[in-house]
Amino acid sequence: MRELILGGARSGKSRLAENRATEYEARGMSVVYVATAEAWDTEMADRLAHHRAGRPAHWVTVEEPLHLATTLERHAAVDRCLLVDCLTLWLSALLFKGEGGAQLEAGSPLTCARFWAERQALLARLPQLPGEIVLVSNEIGSGVVPENRLARRFADEQGRLNQDVAALCERVTLSVAGLPLSLRG
Repeated sequence: MRELILGGARSGKSRLAENRATEYEARGMSVVYVATAEAWDTEMADRLAHHRAGRPAHWVTVEEPLHLATTLERHAAVDRCLLVDCLTLWLSALLFKGEGGAQLEAGSPLTCARFWAERQALLARLPQLPGEIVLVSNEIGSGVVPENRLARRFADEQGRLNQDVAALCERVTLSVAGLPLSLRG
């Protein structure tokens, strides 16, 4: 089963995803935590340390900011739960490392080959993967329309990615104030 857990900042989405992984672990599955974040500064390093400290030490952690589909394919197994936290930071890395960010900032069509290849690989491989997959992503479309072009383009791409991933998931959950709201499944 694939589950997408959406929510805003500090909505409880990561905690909910970790609880799901713990449920799968109680059924005899191992857990691999796929972390897409990178520590760009001290505050981000502190956030990552907080997340790391909050999950069981025996879970395997794989850090991969760019090649998500390949990483999932490598670690997926019938008796395993993969927890991906989070698609938003993965998308950020894809868009803002290299030519994608320059294209977005210029308002040009997004033709960055790496972005499109990695995005398409995730969407193609996700339905084929064995085991349980729990994906975390930010729901950023519920706020105001961002005032600058770059932020609007990022919000558009995040919304499109969330829609496409949700279409492939048997369960979709929205986390609000730490409370799960089932959207599908």
